[in-house]
Amino acid sequence: MYNYQKSAEAVLIQRAKRGDIKAFSELYSRIYVELYRFALYTLKHPQEAEDAVSDTVMAAYEKISSLKKEESFRSWIFTILSNHCKNQFRKRNQTHELDETYPSEESDYAISQDVKSAFWKLDDEERLIVSFSVFGGYQSDEIGQMLDMNPVTVRSRKKRALEKMRVVLQEVEV
Repeated sequence: MYNYQKSAEAVLIQRAKRGDIKAFSELYSRIYVELYRFALYTLKHPQEAEDAVSDTVMAAYEKISSLKKEESFRSWIFTILSNHCKNQFRKRNQTHELDETYPSEESDYAISQDVKSAFWKLDDEERLIVSFSVFGGYQSDEIGQMLDMNPVTVRSRKKRALEKMRVVLQEVEV
């Protein structure tokens, strides 16, 4: 089944590269949730996440003909998204607020806020690596492609980032 999905996606990409808007729309619908989840967790604000995904999709549509390998589509579009997110960080250049959504239980809320606080203490690159890995489910080699980084470097930076989060969380006794 997995190979079938990959080959079906490759066909859609080939069609989209030839200007087929329906094929691109289908690709977009298959990956939208992953893109939005990544952008939301990276940027922390729903409107900014939606804007980043919209900008990413527009840029991807305009540049899809430059995509060299069909199997690189996901890493390619996530690279575009991560660049948009980095630009948002630069534009914002302010302290991040904690999310105002409330989980059903007070203790769950406190823990989720502590984890979010630890996440936001990471630098931009560390947040991207953790987001790609934890929220996007990408492997080090895929993240390396997206960030133009050696997979070994990705693994060491991910390990260091998660260790930073662990230390912060231990300080607040989570």
